[in-house]
Amino acid sequence: MTVAKSSGSGKARSAITGRYVTKKHAASHPKTTVVEGKKK
Repeated sequence: MTVAKSSGSGKARSAITGRYVTKKHAASHPKTTVVEGKKK
């Protein structure tokens, strides 16, 4: 699984629960959060 930094423009999602989380939560939990990016 690829883990991205929360500075992206996509939505942040918990890797454990699959629920969307805030950017603040994603920044404080980088190992358990993925940020979805836009499709190219």
